[in-house]
Amino acid sequence: MQNQDSKKVNKILIIGKGGREHALAWKFASDDPKTEIFVAEGNAGCELVPNVSNIALTEIEDLVGFAMQNKIDLTVVGSEELLVKGIVDKFEANNLKIFGPNKQAAMLEGSKAYAKDFMTKYGVKTAKYQNFTDYAAALKYLKQVTFPVVIKASGLAAGKGVIIAHNNDEAETALADMLLGMVFGDSGSEVVIEEFLEGVEASILSFTDSRVIIPLISAKDHKKIGDGETGLNTGGMGVIAPNPYVTDQINQEFVRDILEPTLHGLKMEKMDFAGVIFFGVMITKNGVYLLEYNMRMGDPETQAVLPLMKNQLFPVINRAIDRKLDSVTLEWDSGATCCVVIASGGYPEKHHNGYAITGLEKFDLADSYLFAAGVSKKHDDFVTAGGRVLNVVAKGSTLDEARNKAYKAINSVSFKDMYYRSDIGKIS
Repeated sequence: MQNQDSKKVNKILIIGKGGREHALAWKFASDDPKTEIFVAEGNAGCELVPNVSNIALTEIEDLVGFAMQNKIDLTVVGSEELLVKGIVDKFEANNLKIFGPNKQAAMLEGSKAYAKDFMTKYGVKTAKYQNFTDYAAALKYLKQVTFPVVIKASGLAAGKGVIIAHNNDEAETALADMLLGMVFGDSGSEVVIEEFLEGVEASILSFTDSRVIIPLISAKDHKKIGDGETGLNTGGMGVIAPNPYVTDQINQEFVRDILEPTLHGLKMEKMDFAGVIFFGVMITKNGVYLLEYNMRMGDPETQAVLPLMKNQLFPVINRAIDRKLDSVTLEWDSGATCCVVIASGGYPEKHHNGYAITGLEKFDLADSYLFAAGVSKKHDDFVTAGGRVLNVVAKGSTLDEARNKAYKAINSVSFKDMYYRSDIGKIS
């Protein structure tokens, strides 16, 4: 429910520093231009949004102190690391409104082994798997599997802890790297060996108050660095929304086989929170399977989904925090969006930071949006400061129109060695 006092200026704190946080700031500001928004720690592009300020805070105690001192009305957490560390519990202990899972529920993202056990316990449709902490036991299990298999570091690994092993040698190497070489640190001290599923992936972000789960419009991520889904995995090179593969039938299967048993599990485990559940699913010839839970808004899915959302975000989130999400109906623009990620040359491996970016301040195109990710300022100039640098998003009445607008809009910005895929949203 929207604040009845029209003179009240809402203060919002967004925690994170990528394109997702820029998109959230843009959405809150677009809904209500009077809103005062802080992003911790944000990036230089966030401050292109009116009434947005970055704050250089990263520690939970400092963020709690800032929220109390500045009388923040709502905090939204993008950072999975801080969720796993229990930032929501600390905020709630200080009577601060915050949107995100508590420490217990954040384990559904923080530990893939825990999440898979949760899925099995509550009948969520997912791939067959086994969890291992012992290298010898994991090698023994490889004798029983059919290749390819998926090997995942159980803990948070910045989207990099997933290996598809096509044969025994590749599987043994991945297991040795994780369990013995600790290439992902403690995140790989436990691994999940999982049946490989063939199909089309879909991202279904949703809001929950632990009493209901309301899905947002579906999205399709493009994970690989190269055209045609080739090369190394990345944090995401582009997104379209809605996902054309999520038909009414697929959505019904998702609700029956994944959403409803997940909600039952939340209730049985007494995971009482208001926040996001991001279902990463695989659509196969044998139905819809859950690959993983993320417990926060996706990046870059958020950048494609929010421009289609008709509802104001602040009152929807407040309804969730008040445990009244069942009174909310989400409404969406017709048409589609296409988000193209512009990366630094060499990403996701070695890349160079510090290149000047031109065009950010002047980017103002009809139905197109620019969200900054890896961007900082050097003197008065915007410069690259990460692997994924910019997100160009366009909206159209059709996916083809959105694609064409997005790729045309890319010409408005430039930096040395910029790289992007040319096939985001191209449906065969």
